[in-house]
Amino acid sequence: MYSSMMAQRFKVDGRLVNMEALGSGNINDTYLVTFRTVFSEERFVLQRINTKVFKFPGKVMDNMHLITNFVHAKLEAEIGRTDRVWQLPRVIPTKEGMDYALDGEGNYWRAISLIASAHAYEKIQTQEHAHEIGAVLGHFHSLISDFPCEQLHDTLEGFHITPGYLAQLDEALATEDGQMRLKASTVAQDALHFIEKRRDFCSVLEDAKERGDIPMRPIHGDPKISNIMIDDLTGKGTCIIDLDTVKPGLVHYDIGDCLRSCCNPAGEETSDLTSVQFNLELCRNLIRGYKEHANDFLTTGEKAYLYECVRLITFELGLRFFADFLAGDVYFKSRYENQNLQRARVQFQLVRSIEAREHDIRDILSTL
Repeated sequence: MYSSMMAQRFKVDGRLVNMEALGSGNINDTYLVTFRTVFSEERFVLQRINTKVFKFPGKVMDNMHLITNFVHAKLEAEIGRTDRVWQLPRVIPTKEGMDYALDGEGNYWRAISLIASAHAYEKIQTQEHAHEIGAVLGHFHSLISDFPCEQLHDTLEGFHITPGYLAQLDEALATEDGQMRLKASTVAQDALHFIEKRRDFCSVLEDAKERGDIPMRPIHGDPKISNIMIDDLTGKGTCIIDLDTVKPGLVHYDIGDCLRSCCNPAGEETSDLTSVQFNLELCRNLIRGYKEHANDFLTTGEKAYLYECVRLITFELGLRFFADFLAGDVYFKSRYENQNLQRARVQFQLVRSIEAREHDIRDILSTL
């Protein structure tokens, strides 16, 4: 079994005693690994990087190494001046000192330290949970806001570039298989109609970037609720994980995706569309937590597009799920037939809720 062999390639003391699948991520294969010595135990996260998604895994690991070293130095410097011990996973090197190891089939594997006594959740738990998610993202953004963006690789070209996802949809629609899936489902046809009514909105952030209204920054890239760790002992947020999407981008991608993920208590996988709504109180608490730790680094231009990012990033994920459904589920893992179509429907229902609450959402975001 490659996974157990690869776990032993990394610089961890002791003997391998257990491996188990970890999490419910849609991209990488992830395992929780336990090593033991005669006097201690160390657990860490082992991942096989999905090279269909991350085509340049070496660059992904370069970015992760740069950002974690940069942030760890800041975290060490601020210990004693904060209300908690902030954390961030570290990259565990191989026994040869590399950031990753290759197996016999050319797959890339990495080992990352485990954030112990903390958990992430698939769905929002409480209003305080929302506050702590905002605090973690705001603190992380503040820490990386002065990292030189040009030093990072663009490891996912086109990521969060919504017009590009529209082009992927059009490509899928142009295929025989895509047309077959569309014609076989009135639900899919309704989803396409929803997209077409909002096609012109898709370039709002890219147009603002081209005009120079909003700058490029280092971003996390995927700050959804399941990537925010909450301390089991204190109930406070402790860190953000899954750093393989760290890259240059717009801070709006992160803020919009975090709000999209956290302010829908029904979650991404619900089958009950009537339960899907954008919760204003969760939004208010998340933004309050963000503001407490973000140190007011956002520019006036960036603040002007905060509502647009919430609406757009939610729409974008639905668009991606739908395009992947038409293409035959080649990107997002699916466990049952038409799961990506259902995922798209959930996001589009959330877009409707966001649009209906535009005035209130703008008021909340104006406090940043």
